[in-house]
Amino acid sequence: MLKGVHQKLEPQESLAFFVRGPSPFSRMMFFCALSLVLMAVDARFNYLSQFRQAFIAALHPLEMIANAPSQLGMNIKNYLSSHNALLKENQALKLKEMEQQVLLQRLSTIESENTHLRSLLKGNAPIIPKAILGEIMHMGRDPFSNVIVINRGSNHGVSAGQAVVDADGVIGQVTRTYPFSSEVTLVTDKNLSIPIQIERNQLRAIAFGEGKSNTLDIPFLPTSVDIKVGDKLVTSGIDGIYPSGLAVATVTQIKQSPDSPFAKIISTPTAGVNSHSQLLILSMPQPETIQYTEETSPTAPKKAEKKQETKPNKVKAKPDASR
Repeated sequence: MLKGVHQKLEPQESLAFFVRGPSPFSRMMFFCALSLVLMAVDARFNYLSQFRQAFIAALHPLEMIANAPSQLGMNIKNYLSSHNALLKENQALKLKEMEQQVLLQRLSTIESENTHLRSLLKGNAPIIPKAILGEIMHMGRDPFSNVIVINRGSNHGVSAGQAVVDADGVIGQVTRTYPFSSEVTLVTDKNLSIPIQIERNQLRAIAFGEGKSNTLDIPFLPTSVDIKVGDKLVTSGIDGIYPSGLAVATVTQIKQSPDSPFAKIISTPTAGVNSHSQLLILSMPQPETIQYTEETSPTAPKKAEKKQETKPNKVKAKPDASR
């Protein structure tokens, strides 16, 4: 009987004796503190940038496998598009092509006139940046920022700071690159600003993103400023990142308050991030090197002046006839 009692008590004693260690709450607090310390160290000293790039590169095959079902579904959907829709689209594109051909004839004439005027004025030709074709992979994982991830990285020649556009206008700017992908911050993000000008009157300003509202704000403009609803905002090109003349947004609302001397100008981006998957990464403009010749060198007039000044001083002494 005592043997049976000991057999019943042994499991209870072993559980009470061997269950030791920190509690689950203590473990959670420890790992939370460790993660906060690592985040602070990485943000301050940027120690984990190389590790992050290597980790993202290692996870790239898994990411491709995870996106394979959705990509397959999109391919099947595109393949099974109705024949009538394709015929209508083809007819509309042909009509648009005819209209564009007429405009292109006029544009070629204007370009030839512009080239001739620049040659007369000895002006520099406009810089046409090179572009890399990319595709949107997915949206960023941070819910507090407007970021997209594209399938072009440092191995494809992409670097941080490059402008990103689509067929409708400016999308944003490359802010972080990985070997096979890059993060693009949209123009609607709060941390991004872009120099713009009003296409109608060439008024320059700076537009700031407003976050999740997917709009742009033009602050610090007086209430008497010449801006109307429907005005088109384009890049001014003074920052050296975005080429001038690219469409950015359209003014949709102007608010004026008697308590503030500034107007609240809200505009909607023209780029179709939610409707387009292809985009272009523009190369950053390189500084021009000017080569001076001897005649065009800015130091040439100074040398000539020095020569003219030193000539009167060089007087040869005549031999004395009395000797």
